[in-house]
Amino acid sequence: MPFQKVTPEKLSTSVVRQIEQLILRGVLSPGDRLPAERDLAERLGVSRPSLRDAIAELQARGLLSAKPGSGVYVADALGSAFSPALVDLFANHDEAVFDYLTFRREIEGLAAERAARLGSEDDLKVIQAIFDKMVAAGGPAHSDEAARLDAQFHAAIMDASHNVVMLHVMRSMLELLREGVFYNRRIMFQRHTSRDALIAQHRDINTAIQARDAVKARAAVEHHLDYVKQALADHQRSERNAHVARQRLEQEDARS
Repeated sequence: MPFQKVTPEKLSTSVVRQIEQLILRGVLSPGDRLPAERDLAERLGVSRPSLRDAIAELQARGLLSAKPGSGVYVADALGSAFSPALVDLFANHDEAVFDYLTFRREIEGLAAERAARLGSEDDLKVIQAIFDKMVAAGGPAHSDEAARLDAQFHAAIMDASHNVVMLHVMRSMLELLREGVFYNRRIMFQRHTSRDALIAQHRDINTAIQARDAVKARAAVEHHLDYVKQALADHQRSERNAHVARQRLEQEDARS
């Protein structure tokens, strides 16, 4: 018969499983600091030795890291699904930039569709709260904070899709965007987009998700990323034209 003796689970194993799930589901993000040992042990209802055993196991597996005199953190290494060499390739080739936006269009469109159908009421409240902050901060061309909120808005939609693989892949890609690997959001948006257009696009995404209209949510994300892709193409064209104009000016100065 396919039965096995039930054995009691160690408290530290239960703690490991709980922290694993929080990281897997995106509740705990790379760089997040865990509560102090005494506080966390009380919250979990375990002894401090059991907690230490759990943290030691998670550190050995690379999920947590300790900073002397500061505390225990979710490992930064979890923030990227890409090797430094691949990130460097992305940063130096336009082909990767446009493929990145095409990939985001497909995956984020699906995520918005899933968020509208499957997101909890709390998920939708988070998306609404971030959108409200975006409106107050202005467009991503106006400040680093506005650009950060823009990325956070898209990440919240990913979270609300409740697909952990999609969540971690897209969080990693959005982190590359925040670091300016693909393009500088502020510079590009200053010249080739308007604040009103970007806010309107994000409002359409938010409105569709809040109304739980999956079809409109996906279409709104696709429209927004098509707009960004065109803005990027316009920006690159302007940069090339400016470069050629400088060369002509230098040549004209040389002639005279």
